[in-house]
Amino acid sequence: MIRNEVFSCFVFYGVLLVVKMYILAIITGQVRLRKKAFANPEDSLRHGGLQFYREDPYVERCRRAHVNDMENIFPFLFLGAIYSLTGPSLAVARLHFLVFFMCRVLHSVAYLLALQAPTRSIAYTFAQIPCVSMALQILMAVAAYA
Repeated sequence: MIRNEVFSCFVFYGVLLVVKMYILAIITGQVRLRKKAFANPEDSLRHGGLQFYREDPYVERCRRAHVNDMENIFPFLFLGAIYSLTGPSLAVARLHFLVFFMCRVLHSVAYLLALQAPTRSIAYTFAQIPCVSMALQILMAVAAYA
């Protein structure tokens, strides 16, 4: 399967997206430590006391950015894997994967920097276009068998 150029392209962008998710998780953890705002009492006790068992707005922003990635990247990984098996052209598939990847990077940056209007919304919306396109193409490819 790795010899399938479209699938290899998908794997490349999929791995980059997973690495980006890990980076957001690391950022969240580092901000938690810097802000001394822990989600669990045992963590706060280890880092200075129960007074640090609390929420911090920026820690929550980082956490929400990570959760948002999971809500969007996991479906992309499913759709992209199946789409890769339907025989799309490499150029079109690469465009789907690249647009999604770039929009998700922009979305995360906008989320972390609190750039809501219109950057984050535009990034989210444009990232959905390749997902909808892949879903429709998958449905068309399997409709004859349903």
